This record gives sequence, C-alpha cells and structure tokens, in this order.
Amino acid sequence: QVHLVESGGGLVQAGGSLRLSCSASTRIFDSYVMGWFRQAPGKGREFVAAINTSGSRTWYAESVKDRFTISRDNAKNTVYLQMNILNADDTALYYCAASMGGFYAYTTSYNDWGQGTQVTVSS
Repeated sequence: QVHLVESGGGLVQAGGSLRLSCSASTRIFDSYVMGWFRQAPGKGREFVAAINTSGSRTWYAESVKDRFTISRDNAKNTVYLQMNILNADDTALYYCAASMGGFYAYTTSYNDWGQGTQVTVSS
C-alpha cells in the first residue's frame, strides 16, 4: 500500500497557474504508474493525466492537453502536475493515485489514492 499526500492547491484567477505535488511513501515508487484525477462538486471523478514508471510516457485528458504537464522525480518519490491557463472548469478536488497495472484512465486501475487538494479558479 502506498501513502500519497497531495499539496499545492489553492485559489487562483482565471489564466493563472498552479503546480500540484504528490509525495509517495513507498520504496518502489518507480514501479507505479502515477495518475492525477479530479472531482468537481456534483460530478464523478475524472481522469486528468498519467505518467509511466520511468516518466518517458505521458497521457492527458483532452480538456487539459497543452495546458497541463505531468512529471515525476523517482529520486524524490514525487509526481507533479503543472497547470497553466486555468479556467473555471478546472475547479475541483485533485487527487493523485498509484497503479500497478490496467488502463491509465480508469479509476479502477488505481489501488492507492491521496486525500486530494482543492483547486479553485475564480473568473
């Protein structure tokens, strides 16, 4: 089991940027595919971005492509989500998650989840 802690959320104006971090407590961090998901009030949890174990491959939801960048530092057991050109539709609770397999965009592929960090974009 992996303990995940997100940080970096907050209130930002539309057009602004935030960088989320997710720290993982595990000795085998580089064995996990890492993903970011978000959940807005009254909506289901949706895929945002994912990165493979080495960091050589990334995947994004269409709604964030070209605005968000996922990256990881295996030496620091940390995954990041750089979010640029934020808009009101990006307002949500953002979760990081760890997966040992399965399709990267499915929540069911992830066994371990953080508590989430709130991102609020004011228009």
